[in-house]
Amino acid sequence: MTHRISGRAGALATALGATLLVSAVAALPAAAVPTPAVNCTSAKAGLAAKLKKDITAALAGRTGTVAVGLYDRSTDTTCTLNADTAFDSASTVKVTVLATLLWDAKKSNRYLTDTEADLATAMITQSDNDATSKLWKQLGIAKIQGFLTAAGMTKTVPGADGYWGLTQENVTDEQKLLRLITARNSVLSDNSRAYILKLMGQVVSDQRWGTPAGAPAGVAVHVKNGWLQRSAHGWRVHSLGTFDGAGHDYMMTVLTQDNSTMDYGVATIQLVARAIHKDLVPATAGVTRYVPTSRPREAFVPAPPLG
Repeated sequence: MTHRISGRAGALATALGATLLVSAVAALPAAAVPTPAVNCTSAKAGLAAKLKKDITAALAGRTGTVAVGLYDRSTDTTCTLNADTAFDSASTVKVTVLATLLWDAKKSNRYLTDTEADLATAMITQSDNDATSKLWKQLGIAKIQGFLTAAGMTKTVPGADGYWGLTQENVTDEQKLLRLITARNSVLSDNSRAYILKLMGQVVSDQRWGTPAGAPAGVAVHVKNGWLQRSAHGWRVHSLGTFDGAGHDYMMTVLTQDNSTMDYGVATIQLVARAIHKDLVPATAGVTRYVPTSRPREAFVPAPPLG
């Protein structure tokens, strides 16, 4: 037999039941959010485990959001952390802008003009924003998207309305870009790759912080950094680097945000970089490590639309 409760008694029972249900749910322990883990693989015995341990230790106690990518061709070693997390690119997108310019010139079978070469040099070696804005406008979103498609950088989204510094990027796509720059492929010509590496190797001294920290002497270093402060997520501080020598050919991407200051983000990147360089190229007698010079303090401001 079914008993029906009506009127005020029914309302009271319903309210009481809801209260008990909420109390029961509240009493359940909150589901733990898994801490992202560093994942490494390697053809060299013991290297993956060592890298995983040392990168994890380098980040212990650090605040903020950090994404890491490493690939070493010589030992077929890969490490990732938060590889698909999206970040505002800041000035690291300038490598993509240069790659797009060269990719587009290759399609037309032409050399860069003197003006384009001057803008490219200023953009990469000095992180010149005006030069970047001019090249971004010249290329247009369609060509930039065309290069991203050709490069397989499927998760990179160009910044809208001329705001190239707000391009969305992640470690996975940036590592794809660095692989293209450092090995023969059908997207970028050998001359184009050499040109990009040349400029990344000539970055002014006060912008050679980040991933080069701890690189052993004798290893060729190519770097492009980015930094940007916004009200949400604080400072974004990023560093892309490729390294060739001492029997190794490797590339590294470290993207960070939610940093309290630019210096804090730089320090986080350099802790990771030093661990990676040390594990890939252990110190031997007479080996010295690269120590970055002072770094710029001014904030990067995304370029506004032109015209």
